[in-house]
Amino acid sequence: MKNNNYTEEQQYLRAKKRVKAIKGFYVHLTVYLLVNIFLIVSRSFSNGEFEDLWDWQTYNTAIFWGIGILFHAFNVFGMGILLGKNWEDRKIKELMDKDKRDSWE
Repeated sequence: MKNNNYTEEQQYLRAKKRVKAIKGFYVHLTVYLLVNIFLIVSRSFSNGEFEDLWDWQTYNTAIFWGIGILFHAFNVFGMGILLGKNWEDRKIKELMDKDKRDSWE
């Protein structure tokens, strides 16, 4: 009985740690969006013209910080965020179904 409670406690702690990591990612993403929207808008309106809107320096913070956000997402969600769960199985089934259709035509 004691061993079962210990396992449940471990599961709870792991789940709590995972929720904290997911929450941290969403906070990071929110700050990223707010700060970069502010930077892009303020840079665009700084001269009263929109020429800076197409300048590299307007977006370099968003691009490099975005790379950091991408790594943070991979760390929290794993590669499943890109391809999803069971991607290989779904793709194999899709290709097999396509081959089956093509062979009948």
